Amino acid sequence: MELPDEAASAAFGARLARLVQPGDVITLTGTLGAGKTSIARGLLAALGLEGEAPSPSFAIVQPYEPPEISMPVLHVDLYRIEEPQEIAELGLDEALADSVLIVEWPDRAPGAWPHALALTLDFAPGGGRRLTAQVPAAWKARWPFPLFPT
Repeated sequence: MELPDEAASAAFGARLARLVQPGDVITLTGTLGAGKTSIARGLLAALGLEGEAPSPSFAIVQPYEPPEISMPVLHVDLYRIEEPQEIAELGLDEALADSVLIVEWPDRAPGAWPHALALTLDFAPGGGRRLTAQVPAAWKARWPFPLFPT
C-alpha cells in the first residue's frame, strides 16, 4: 500500500481505528522518520484524542484511557530499550487484556507479540512511504480494507 505523505499515513491510522478492539496489538516497524508515529497519531485522533499525541520516545509508554479516547490504548516506543527484561517491567501483557497496544520498534522485543498486526513502513521513490502488512488470523476478517473511503 502506498502512503504518499504524512496526511495519508494519518488517514490510514484513522481507518485502522475503526477496526481495533481491546486485546489487539499493532506493531509499527521502520527506520527513523518512516511514519510510524503518524499512523499512531491518526489512530488515536480517530478514537477521540484531541490535540496531537506526543511521541512516546522518552516516556516509552504513553497511556490513553476513556474519557480521553473511546477505549484504552497504550502507545509504546521501544527504541530506547536495551535489555529484554526491561520490556517485562513495562507490564504490557497485563494491560493487553483491556487495551490496544500500538508498539513502535517491536524488533527490540523479538517474538513478543506473534499475533500482532505487523505493519512495516519503508521509504518509497518520490518521498512517500510503502506500507506492508503481516496479517494474523485474528485480523483476517477485518483485512484488507480500503485506505480511503470511496
